[in-house]
Amino acid sequence: MITIALAKGALLKDSISIFKKAGLDFSEALLVENRSLTIESKCKKAKALLVRNGDVPVYVSYGQADLGIVGYDVLQESDAEIAKLLDLGFGGCSMSLAVKKDSGYLKPTDLPPNCYVASKFVKTARLYFEKLNIPVEIVHLTGSVELGPITGMAEAIVDLVATGKTLKDNGLIKIDDIYHSTARLVANPLSMRIDNKPLQDLILSIESSNDNKN
Repeated sequence: MITIALAKGALLKDSISIFKKAGLDFSEALLVENRSLTIESKCKKAKALLVRNGDVPVYVSYGQADLGIVGYDVLQESDAEIAKLLDLGFGGCSMSLAVKKDSGYLKPTDLPPNCYVASKFVKTARLYFEKLNIPVEIVHLTGSVELGPITGMAEAIVDLVATGKTLKDNGLIKIDDIYHSTARLVANPLSMRIDNKPLQDLILSIESSNDNKN
């Protein structure tokens, strides 16, 4: 039986749609009354693990899941050894650098040297500023990073931006986009090597339906 790690939250509905087109129905996971963390497909050929977005690469790398769907932003932060297979195109948002609207900063190089930048995405933020050769201190926050500039703790934030409404509501503006993030199909490398066809057939089916959609 193929095991698939699906991220709960914003990616779940489209992830289930992707697998349904490939013949695996996990729609029970979308029911309000569902509290189960494992869902078996109606055809009994696969099961889904419902996990946090950030945990998808972990389950896949440890072999507890053969496949997974996860945001590119999570992959950028993860050191998990997994095979990155397909860009599925949904769940689009930007990893962006943002500051207070009235800060006067219009581009990254306007930030003062060694200033504080708040982010959930520490690895991404650090690499970004290293490439720009701008020395900053990264402050790791796990909640609403917008509070960093609001409270004066940080001059800027690095965070995911979808519609931009949260930034606007909190008096912040984007001054740079670092990358565009979408949902990605990933796999356990060992599962791929020992697969006796079902896993590869499933991947090809997903790839075909995704190509047709695009």
